[in-house]
Order: sequence, then C-alpha cells, then structure tokens
Amino acid sequence: MIASLLAAFFFALTATCGSYNVRANGPVRGNIGRLCVAAVVLGLFAHMWGNGFASASVAWFLMSGVLGMGIGDIGVYAALPLLGSRLTVLMTQCLAAPIAAVGEWLWLGTRLTAAQILWGVVILGGVVLALMPSKASPPRVIVRPAGYVFGLLAAVGQGIGALLSRKGVMVATAAGETVQSPVFGVNAAYHRIFAGLVFVVLWFALMRALGRMPVPVTPPTRVHGFRWIVASGLTGSVVGVGCYQWALATSPSGLVLPIAATAPLLAMPITYWLEGDRPSRRAVVGGVVAVAGCVALTLAR
Repeated sequence: MIASLLAAFFFALTATCGSYNVRANGPVRGNIGRLCVAAVVLGLFAHMWGNGFASASVAWFLMSGVLGMGIGDIGVYAALPLLGSRLTVLMTQCLAAPIAAVGEWLWLGTRLTAAQILWGVVILGGVVLALMPSKASPPRVIVRPAGYVFGLLAAVGQGIGALLSRKGVMVATAAGETVQSPVFGVNAAYHRIFAGLVFVVLWFALMRALGRMPVPVTPPTRVHGFRWIVASGLTGSVVGVGCYQWALATSPSGLVLPIAATAPLLAMPITYWLEGDRPSRRAVVGGVVAVAGCVALTLAR
C-alpha cells in the first residue's frame, strides 16, 4: 500500500510538471521527451542493477506498456478536448480500477474481500465527489459524445495494462525471480516505458504522415523547456511508474488502482501551493473521503 500511495503522490506531482512541460514544449516534443528521459534513466538502472531484458516477464510488461502507456494515453489525449480534464480523469481512473479487478478475478483468480471492495468503492466515490462537474462548475469545453468513447478507451488501456502487469508478476514469480523489491518494480517500469515510447513515436509519425498532428492550445514558450521535460519524466515516468509497478508486484490491481486514482486529489494542494488554484469545498470533502478510504483499505483484510 505504501508503494501505491507513493505512486499516487508522484503522479499528482507530475500532473503539474506535465502541464508546464506541454506549455513550454508542445504536446509532441513534451510527451516524447519525458518518455525518452524516463527510458534512459530506467534503462541505466535496469541494465546495471536489474535484469534488463533478461526477465521471464518481459513480453507481458511490453504488452502492458503498449496498452497502458500507449493506447491508454492516446485515449486520454483524445478525450481531453471533447470532455474536459475532470470528466476525462473520472472516466479513466474510476473505470480502470473495476476493469482491472474484474479481469484479474476472471483470468488470474484473484479475489478481493468484501471489505476491500467496499473501501475501494469509497475511494472512487470520493474521487467522483471531488471531480464531478456541476452547474456551478461545468466542464470548460463543449462535451461531445465521441469523448466518452475515447475516455472508455483510456480506461480499458489503463485497466488491461495493469492486468497484464499482474500476469507478468506471476510469470516472473514462477521463474524464481524476486518480485517483492523496488528493483523489480523499476525494471518492470523500464519495460513499460520502453514499449510506450516506441508506440507513441510510431503513432505521432503516423499522425504526421496523415497531416493530423495535435496542435498546442497555446504556442510553446521554450523557456526552461528542457527542465520541464526532465522534471515531468523523472516524477511521473520514472519514480511514479516505478512505484506503481512495485505496488502491482505486491498487491492485486483492484487495490492498487483505487489508491492511484487519488492522484488528482493529491494534485490539488500542489497546484494551490504553486499556482494559487484554490480547490472548492466539495473537492476538499471528496479528498477527505478518498483519503479516509485509503487508510481503511490499507487496514482491511
């Protein structure tokens, strides 16, 4: 559970870094840049202290990267202009957890207790309460039905990506590898990031050939651009994904994903501190509910 909470914290931190990264470098350079930084850092660690590509679970983690960090991220970026950030986050985070949990139960036979399911639902309920748009705080874009399709694609990508990671953990365990250590998590994160990077590069190359490259909302500033690429890559794609994979190596996806879904709530005090963006009262209440659910889920058996 500690690994899940650390993953949520660093995903929250990278949300702010990622925003500055895209503003400074544009969506293509910023996204590919952060993945390149992560691939280099994680690759050095994995080949010096981990198993590199020698693990028995490489194929599973590569597929997990394509689904979760490739197709899932594309779904998120496609949904954002059609649903807005809050609805996109809600669909991705709150649907990915049950998709992964049900998939792991049907495919891998992992069963959660009634208490674990209850507190997982409480966590997701807190996220919904905090982020759900309302009349007083409507979406900042015109919501279009196609956005729900891309939001579902993002959720399926993230949920199935987590499921494939759990399968990779089982394969590695059967091969006699030590999966309980952070080193294994970092090694698995390297495989996922590497596959995600290759997929994203190929995707943007295809979009360029078709003349469909994404246009930034605001022109890139290039001011301290490389710093934000490094910050975004290290906080989210290195430490965040490393902790996320470490968590999946030690706990079922149905427990890890609800806690990771609190990342948008943990981002609220960070953005308030850095940007002065004060969260609403409803968001604070939802955050308290979600955090209480995380504590209860950690203690549940």
